Amino acid sequence: MTATPSPARPVDAPGPRRGLGVGELMLDGGFWGRLQETNARATFQHCLDWMERLGWVANFDRVAAGTTGPDRPGWQFSDSEVYKLLEALAWEHGRTGDPTVDATFRKLVDRVAAAQDDDGYLNTCFGHPGRPGRYTDLSSGHELYCTGHLLQAAVARVRAVGPDDRLVEVARRAADHVCREFRDGGRDGTRGRAGICGHPGIEVGLAELGRALDEPRYTEQARLFVERRGHGTLAPVALLSPAYFQDDVPVREADVWRGHAVRALYLAAGAVDVAVDTRDDELLAAVEHQWTRSVERRTYLSGGMGSRHQDEGFGDDWELPPDRAYCETCAGVASVMVSWRLLLASGDVRYADLIERTLFNVVATSPAADGRAFFYANPLQQREPGADVRPDEVNPRAEGGVRAPWFDVSCCPTNVARTLASWQAYAATVEEDAGGATVTLAQYAAGEVRVDVAGGALTLRVDTAYPADGVVRVTVVEAPAGPVRLRLRVPRWAADATLVCPRGGTPEPVAPGWADVPGTLRAGDAVTLDLRVAPRLTWPDARVDAARGTVAVERGPLVLALESVDLPDGVALEQVRLDPDVAPRVHGDGALARARVVALPEPAGGTPPYVAGPPGPAASSDAVDLPLIPYHRWAERGPSTMRVFVPTV
Repeated sequence: MTATPSPARPVDAPGPRRGLGVGELMLDGGFWGRLQETNARATFQHCLDWMERLGWVANFDRVAAGTTGPDRPGWQFSDSEVYKLLEALAWEHGRTGDPTVDATFRKLVDRVAAAQDDDGYLNTCFGHPGRPGRYTDLSSGHELYCTGHLLQAAVARVRAVGPDDRLVEVARRAADHVCREFRDGGRDGTRGRAGICGHPGIEVGLAELGRALDEPRYTEQARLFVERRGHGTLAPVALLSPAYFQDDVPVREADVWRGHAVRALYLAAGAVDVAVDTRDDELLAAVEHQWTRSVERRTYLSGGMGSRHQDEGFGDDWELPPDRAYCETCAGVASVMVSWRLLLASGDVRYADLIERTLFNVVATSPAADGRAFFYANPLQQREPGADVRPDEVNPRAEGGVRAPWFDVSCCPTNVARTLASWQAYAATVEEDAGGATVTLAQYAAGEVRVDVAGGALTLRVDTAYPADGVVRVTVVEAPAGPVRLRLRVPRWAADATLVCPRGGTPEPVAPGWADVPGTLRAGDAVTLDLRVAPRLTWPDARVDAARGTVAVERGPLVLALESVDLPDGVALEQVRLDPDVAPRVHGDGALARARVVALPEPAGGTPPYVAGPPGPAASSDAVDLPLIPYHRWAERGPSTMRVFVPTV
């Protein structure tokens, strides 16, 4: 372990508040601690092994050796998967100081660096013998997108170990190249390319590297890319509209997120970075409005985004069919990125609420328990058991049913890896002003928080079994000389939460939102927040046509699911009707819900499945109690059918 907690964090924006460094919260097992340990122990090597096996890493060796040709393995964006793994390794080393992780990181960087051209250009798919020319396919080539992930990996490294590092130098040269190639104009009157990348990602990379290296040119180039978007400059691609690329409406004029979900969200994250750095309140307000409308009309109960499979994109308002939910894992990661930036900029608790929902029900759902298989898409209903995964082969892009070890398009495993490696950065914020410091716990996990504020160090011990149990006890182990205050998040679902304050002794009700602990913290103070994670019923908005007449069950931050392996023999999910008049009860880490099993008629001999006149009441069984499990655990017991929204009696 490092002697001093690392303050390195993915977002280091100017403003009144900052997130934790990855080393400023040491997790003690629990939900996120176990996931993070599995990520480091299994997922990193799993990703590296697959990329070595498929030749994605060797692509860099071929460029360095001058042996490129038309038979390059991998999609045009496979470089980005290597960069996302490097970012994950950088956060892990920054958090733990593990020399083995650092050695793996350095070996991989050496191979990447050897492929960089003299002018800073770095890409294994374009710009070399036998390959297409540089920037000849901005719509689909992903060159700048890949560079964006390279820069984000370097941000992790520079914030963890400092600027004197080989990857940081590689990224600096790559960013300088991008600024030269795509600048708006120089003092000599020359102009660069006026294009944008079909897949956003360069914007976040440039903005954060600009902050990390104090280089305003990178911030300005990020601003240019954001402002150029939405004017129809990308070359048309068959079957894909400009909205797919967010190239139909300028960012500051858009009303809602549309098109490819991951692209829309990466662009929004970059726009927030640009708005904050340039103090562009209009741009920031535009993204805040897009977040509000998209969350309230285009987001699933799980926090997942994207309801259309054909373009991995957002549907129209209220178009949220559970069985066709795409909810790509990468869109969940990108959603967290946007919400975190908006939380730092505004302090609004609703962003922390969505982060929690998305982390537990999208990000944590993707990896298998062993960290070596993943969901790409995350539907809220599975009609047929998935049975098409090939355990030792590349799988087609999985659309739910079973987790796969690797995909033809494997963007999600490395995205999960970098997010889990930096989880601590999203757990709390720190604000300091003339009146002292305020530490806000936005996410809950057992462990120890240690941050340096004016007046000295603050150490908080957090004891909790969250989300299985809603009691969160915070003890002040060490307090600074100056005044410091504590604020806790009460989730929107926690309508009956209570808080016991230091020297108070009596539980007092607290409303959803931020709960400020009165007074200044002193060593030995203890605060207990009880969020009471009892199961509850949740109904869809009446405008969500595909879920009308159904109900879901949640418990604390967890969405629950009814899985076929938990049904009585001979009963199919289509036969189950939940009784909304009977409150679900706690059962393990899920719930027991009262239900009836109805008899369904046989198909009508080759005629469409409709009848003349309203059907009569279906015959049903006596009441039965059925178990629902946390959605993030579904399909762990083998292929199954599943649904989150269940019809009511």
